[in-house]
Amino acid sequence: MKIQILGTGCPKCKQLAENAEKAAKELNVSYEMVKVTKLDEIMGFGVMITPALAIDGVVKSSGKVLTVDEIKKVLNA
Repeated sequence: MKIQILGTGCPKCKQLAENAEKAAKELNVSYEMVKVTKLDEIMGFGVMITPALAIDGVVKSSGKVLTVDEIKKVLNA
């Protein structure tokens, strides 16, 4: 599973990355964390507001920092 954090590296982006990593570890899923920081790549996902979370290239959330529990629900879906 590829977990992608879309954002320029702001504090909210870093928090989302931390929450996503914690959620994946708590669920014991095999994952690769990728931080997408270039604006043209972020816009390529159709994201206009960061931070955003994508799983295997599919955007699941944008514009807010999901909690660990919210991310767990996304990963289990």
